[in-house]
Amino acid sequence: MKYIPYGRHYIDSDDIKEVTKVLRSDWITQGPKIEEFEEKLAHYCGAKYAVVVSSGTAALHIACLVAGIKPGEEVITTPVTFVASANCILYCGGKPVFADIQEDTANIDPEEIRKKITKKTKAIIPVHYAGQPCDLKEIQEIAKRHNLTVIEDAAHALGAEYKGSKIGSCKYSDMTIFSFHPLKSITTGEGGAILTNSKEYYEKLIMFRQHGVTKDRTKFKFNNDANWYYEMHYLGYNYRLTDIQCALGLSQLRKLDKFIKRRRQIAQIYNKELSKLDGIELPVGKKGVKSARHLYTIRIKGNKRRKIFEALRKRGIGVHLHYIPVYLQPYYQQLGYRKGACPVAENYYNRAITLPLYPKMRDKDVKSVVRILSNTL
Repeated sequence: MKYIPYGRHYIDSDDIKEVTKVLRSDWITQGPKIEEFEEKLAHYCGAKYAVVVSSGTAALHIACLVAGIKPGEEVITTPVTFVASANCILYCGGKPVFADIQEDTANIDPEEIRKKITKKTKAIIPVHYAGQPCDLKEIQEIAKRHNLTVIEDAAHALGAEYKGSKIGSCKYSDMTIFSFHPLKSITTGEGGAILTNSKEYYEKLIMFRQHGVTKDRTKFKFNNDANWYYEMHYLGYNYRLTDIQCALGLSQLRKLDKFIKRRRQIAQIYNKELSKLDGIELPVGKKGVKSARHLYTIRIKGNKRRKIFEALRKRGIGVHLHYIPVYLQPYYQQLGYRKGACPVAENYYNRAITLPLYPKMRDKDVKSVVRILSNTL
């Protein structure tokens, strides 16, 4: 029985060749490939600056630090996401506040954001779930009205577009983060990035990535002209990405549009074939957005989700579940969060199944998934 995973990286001989070049060079970390990758990534997305880091979680963490999240301050985010989207707030001593999702897209609901704003609210972290952009313009308007920072969690959405702009352009936000985990749009093995149009944010992100240290003489607090001199201005971290990883990222970035095109083709096949089946609801798109199609998640009608999920797994279809609402996790329950806080999100969780979708997936594999799902319903 052939196993079809829900996601899979795409590495070819060009990727291997580029990594090998770096391994044979004088720089395997802290070298020229880092800046080159940052420049190409920023150019692709239409942003002024990009800072690459060791993971999407690291990107979220230092984005929150740069936004000035302090102990006791609140940050609004979605419960339908991986735990990192909320954990980054806790890392800074802040309090995650969960706003419920839209019934159709499973993205954070701007109306629910409005309801959650208090005097302690400092920022909003919307997540582009499954690669479909949130209602960014409306979220930006809310943020401006209340003087809040917007950090887009676009871990799923590199290659997506919103109202004619690439996600990552930061047209409607202060910062955007990406993940380069093997199952994302492109991979560096592990890795992430923060994009911004703010020079102030950019310069702080660079320092937070590297122990809070700067070698820029124009920023020195003390007068010292020794060639070896450096200063630590913040309690930063070692969140660097290597030249090895950036070489892979550059090679992958050249194929990104091809990857996204294939993901959309697979989603179209699913849409066409699955629309003929009863008992499921398909993902919903919105006018003015182009999804990166990181995930293809259906919803099962009735109470048959577990039975169908387990049956598909037994037939070699590597379905998955995205996500258990963050506040239902034991750690968050210990912090005082309770079931029932976001009923739309909980209903979504109770019915969702993620079907396989990745660039190397063949049309016949997609149709096998459809056939087996049809026989299971």
